[in-house]
Amino acid sequence: MMTKNTDKKREQMMMFSMDDMVPQNHMLRLIDKAINWNFIYDLVEEKYCPDNGRPSMDPVMLIKIPFIQYLYGIKSMRQTMKEIEVNVAYRWFLGLDMLDPVPHFSTFGKNYTRRFKDT
Repeated sequence: MMTKNTDKKREQMMMFSMDDMVPQNHMLRLIDKAINWNFIYDLVEEKYCPDNGRPSMDPVMLIKIPFIQYLYGIKSMRQTMKEIEVNVAYRWFLGLDMLDPVPHFSTFGKNYTRRFKDT
């Protein structure tokens, strides 16, 4: 029997939990369980002004994104961002929901050369 019109599912609306979409044994879930990322906030606190300027990106996310790039052998930050846009496990690991915008790839170069210079 031939199945037709499977593309109708593309427009289907569903409710789901991001947590349910990432398998319990997924490598990023295991890493997230093993590492308490909160130490990063203490390390970079002096790099941010508490009462001036626009809201920053989460510094933990700034560490986790290159972590994803390294773990999965992605060649460039630009490609890493494209992968994060569509990969539910990556978004879960970063704390992004499916509608959150992914940071621009140039954010990393700017942070490395400006904020984290000589660190």
